[in-house]
Amino acid sequence: MFIAGPSSSGKTTFAQRLSIQLRVNGKKTFALSLDDYFVERHLTPKDENGEYDFETIEALDLELFNEQLLGLMACEEVNVPVYNFKLGRREYTREPVRLTEDHIIIIEGIHGLNDRISKDIPQVNKFKIYISALTQLNIDKHNRISTSDLRLIRRMVRDNTHRGNNSLKTMELWDNVVRGTEKYIFPYQENADAIFNSALVYELCVLKKYAEPLLREIGTDSVFYPERQRLLKFLSYFKPIDYEGAIPSTSILREFIGGSCFE
Repeated sequence: MFIAGPSSSGKTTFAQRLSIQLRVNGKKTFALSLDDYFVERHLTPKDENGEYDFETIEALDLELFNEQLLGLMACEEVNVPVYNFKLGRREYTREPVRLTEDHIIIIEGIHGLNDRISKDIPQVNKFKIYISALTQLNIDKHNRISTSDLRLIRRMVRDNTHRGNNSLKTMELWDNVVRGTEKYIFPYQENADAIFNSALVYELCVLKKYAEPLLREIGTDSVFYPERQRLLKFLSYFKPIDYEGAIPSTSILREFIGGSCFE
């Protein structure tokens, strides 16, 4: 089972909750992350600016992934890697894994809908899920709430709460993220067997109090100042929700604001 979608769609929480629900229904599950199959840092392809391109499918070791996936499906013992992003290399720190024929393998990563990622696996063994934050509201009859804006605000809050990045850093990376999404994810949406909408009607009211202070840190001399002003204007249409006690620890929103039971 492959789960794919754009950045900040909530793939991680969705995969965890799906795995739990399957186990509640008596199924055995095993999770794999495509991020653990990145090639060694020095082998990572570079973009037109000479920077490492982590969005391209060529940044993954497709041969190793298919070899190990076939091994897991054949109930063989497999030594699944863990990618060390600080050192830029794969490490084998886990105990070897041997699954049974009854296991459902849940694979999460942005290239999950691309058949190249699982070229050696028969189609009958694949079920693909596309997840995205498809906004359900319009501001008025003429202005819709952009899915991309929602994901940007989600990522800005998550980068700050979980990764220590400020809004300027998120903005600097966002154009590359969008280009990668348009090139490597959107063209494969039609390959999905199911679509899940992770957007919550009330989430911008919660994200507002986190995002506004971060946006105000961007100075008038920044190239991103016009975007800062646009997003602040956008958020001004929402009333803040300060009390977060009613947000479940299993909520996708917790992946961004913190307090998730899956952390």
